[in-house]
Amino acid sequence: MSGTATRVLRGLGVSPGEASGPVARLAPPPQLPAAGGAVADGEAESARAADALEAVAAELDRRAGNVDGAAREVLSAQALIGRDPVLLEGVLGRIRDGLDAPHAVADAFAEHRRALEGLGGYLAERAADLDDLRDRAVALLLGLPMPGVPDPGHPFVLVAQDLAPADTAGLDPRTVRAIVTERGGATGHTAILAKQLGIPAVTACPAAAELHEGEVILVDGLAGEVVVGPSADQVAQAEQRTRERARRRAESHGPGRTADGRPIPLLVNIGGPGEAEAGLDSEGVGLLRTEFLFLGERSEPPSLDEQREAYARVFAAFAGRRVVVRTLDVGADKPLPYLPTAQEPNPALGVRGLRLAGAYPQLFDEQLRAIALAAGASRAEVWVMAPMVATVEEAAEFAAAARGHGLARAGVMIEVPAAALSAREILAAVDFASLGTNDLAQYTFAADRLAGELAPLLDPWQPALLRLIGAVGRAGGELGKPIGVCGEAASDPLLAPVLVGLGATSLSMAPASVAEVRTALAEATVEDCRARAAAACQAASPADGRAVVARLTSERAVSLSTF
Repeated sequence: MSGTATRVLRGLGVSPGEASGPVARLAPPPQLPAAGGAVADGEAESARAADALEAVAAELDRRAGNVDGAAREVLSAQALIGRDPVLLEGVLGRIRDGLDAPHAVADAFAEHRRALEGLGGYLAERAADLDDLRDRAVALLLGLPMPGVPDPGHPFVLVAQDLAPADTAGLDPRTVRAIVTERGGATGHTAILAKQLGIPAVTACPAAAELHEGEVILVDGLAGEVVVGPSADQVAQAEQRTRERARRRAESHGPGRTADGRPIPLLVNIGGPGEAEAGLDSEGVGLLRTEFLFLGERSEPPSLDEQREAYARVFAAFAGRRVVVRTLDVGADKPLPYLPTAQEPNPALGVRGLRLAGAYPQLFDEQLRAIALAAGASRAEVWVMAPMVATVEEAAEFAAAARGHGLARAGVMIEVPAAALSAREILAAVDFASLGTNDLAQYTFAADRLAGELAPLLDPWQPALLRLIGAVGRAGGELGKPIGVCGEAASDPLLAPVLVGLGATSLSMAPASVAEVRTALAEATVEDCRARAAAACQAASPADGRAVVARLTSERAVSLSTF
């Protein structure tokens, strides 16, 4: 964006689109009063606390029943947290020690939050979900209004420190024009759900704390920019671009391919059978996350039959199309209670993903067997890949294990810099690779992807990251091995042609992003893609890379319109 705005705030663009409107802030959480005296009736106070937690969980279940896809999965998972018996026991123990119910709930949630933050990775990103559960339970106990989304009676831009799943999943895109949060990241619930709803969103924007109620702002969810006090021309131009994008999306159909006819399959990332329907317009699944079977309130791993049936449902939905299954990606940063692991000082760099197979070989062997059984009874083209592969030896061992079960296509995730640097040797041992750009950026820049202040380092336009992707793409081209991208970078319609220019042969993304990426590729030749990739890699910064690629894209669009 450009113009005469007084200032531009920058954050992380996590859901594309542009929209303007007055700021409306999320209702504040309930304020705990000073701790009261001794609890007169501990049994009654315990019952009050238990009832409040159950009421919150029941409300989340009700909301989950009114939505589909990722929103339902997220809300159902949050309801499970509210019914966690360990959490409840923590609350009841504090009441026995003399705290009243509101303070006992707040204190127990604080302990759980600290534990999650200490684990890092995926679970640390879910710590904000605990805050929402706490606030709802405390509000019930104090008889205060439930915290949540405001209703000013007109369309607005929602601004908050962070958003809980229960708030984001219930947003109405006709009323909430855009979202801006001070915290959050590219893989948090705000990003996932905003993208599913088609609401432009910018997270990790600390300066959003300065925005005032009613102040008009213009949000660009692709560039990660928030213009404060935009001019009428800026708003009009953004609205014109939005209408044009909508028109192009409506006209977008068929398989992904470049303007000169090179096929680039456009696939979707899903987290289980419940999300399959949203991706049926795509050419298949580029990332089937299998953690949905292993997480939640389980005391033991899913059985062979349970796994086989779940995989079979996804394969049946995508009969005749590719489905890339990622084996279990848990470990120290996503611990499972029935798989005890040692405490690690840095869980993100610990025993996770494929590394866990060494400690629990039977678990991984059974998962491969279940995938193979489901694949053998389906018409889907099933590929399987392992996460967190760092060496040639790991890649070769995984490929041998997968093939031993009769799985014809075995590959690896490239999300560790060592794997990118050894891509040629690793690809010689497997059938394909898929770039997980979220973790690859985190490890390349030694920047926790949950740390909002480090968000600029995790920008997928970082030239160093693009050069690593290019090294993998070249290796794939030399060996004739497919190279996919299944990180958030693939959903950026400006960046997608760059990734193709770097050697990506398929792109996998959130279902809502497919149409716009399809359109972007259809307007670029392979040579266009290569030219944009070279320019982005040579740029001095992510912003410079975006700017030069945007200029090249605009020039190409002009040439097409005058042809």
